[in-house]
Amino acid sequence: MDSGILNAQLNNNEEEIKQLVKSLRPKTLNEMIGREKEKANLRVVIQAAKQREEALDHILLHGPPGLGKTSLAQVIANEIKAPLYATSGPAIERKGDLASILTNIEPLGVLFIDEIHRLNRTIEEMLYAAMEDRVIDIIIGKGPSARTLKLELNHFTIIGATTRVSLLSSPLRDRFGIDIYLDYYNHDELTDLVKQKAALLNILIDQDAAREIALRSRRTPRIAIRILKRVRDLAQVNLAKRITKNLALEALKMLEIDHFGLDNLDRKIILTLIKHFKGGPVGLNTLAAAVSEDLDTISDVYEPFLLKEGFINRTARGRVATEKALRYYSEIS
Repeated sequence: MDSGILNAQLNNNEEEIKQLVKSLRPKTLNEMIGREKEKANLRVVIQAAKQREEALDHILLHGPPGLGKTSLAQVIANEIKAPLYATSGPAIERKGDLASILTNIEPLGVLFIDEIHRLNRTIEEMLYAAMEDRVIDIIIGKGPSARTLKLELNHFTIIGATTRVSLLSSPLRDRFGIDIYLDYYNHDELTDLVKQKAALLNILIDQDAAREIALRSRRTPRIAIRILKRVRDLAQVNLAKRITKNLALEALKMLEIDHFGLDNLDRKIILTLIKHFKGGPVGLNTLAAAVSEDLDTISDVYEPFLLKEGFINRTARGRVATEKALRYYSEIS
């Protein structure tokens, strides 16, 4: 199979991937791989809320993209047997949009707001009273004849998800009673996750093949599932009955994902930082322009992993290449 075709499948088949990920999402806390500390804490607050017959405290989920914030929100709703209402920050443009959503939530229901950091300030201010006192104020009419109508809401829980928690205002962040940071998976957890998803897809996979996929998935479940699906495609084309390590390595080579889990843009960032900026320091805006990539993509998707894996450092003057990056550069140059 041509590597260009395989890369196009990986990058452009977003809708198919969304449906795949949705079908593979865990339904309960017991089905979730890893997150033992977070699951233990959630079991306590969920059981306590059930015993009191109250809604859960509002929950803030934050961390890099692809680590299961949406899946965890669905699991929480399933665990408390409550309906889940899902929206996103950019989708709530007016106060009327938020009022319509909040007034239609059933008792003890869960409202999941993805990209909550993108709510505008007027919507945030309306949320304050809703989260604390379960009321919202609706203005009826205009001018001198306008009057305020106070609407009471059912007991409900907001689960907010964000990759950029620093952009949340302090008043909004303080109203979340439960704050959960989702860090990258370790390789053992990710190996177990690959095996679990392969079983759900009715794919036989060897332990060392699952491990190889895990090692190259940037410690991120979403990426592991994407790679697993592409390896499955290669196995199907080759009429292979199971995924072996050699088959996984062949697919990963075609996808140009190296043994560190770095892809073409990762390598481009490292090469540009070292070759054009002598290892730095260089500002993120300048670096993004140099690699011809969107600033948010660099800061939200690529930089966190490169920092975590020790390829770059963040300083007051900008990003700098590390000794590990210099060694990597010498290997691929």
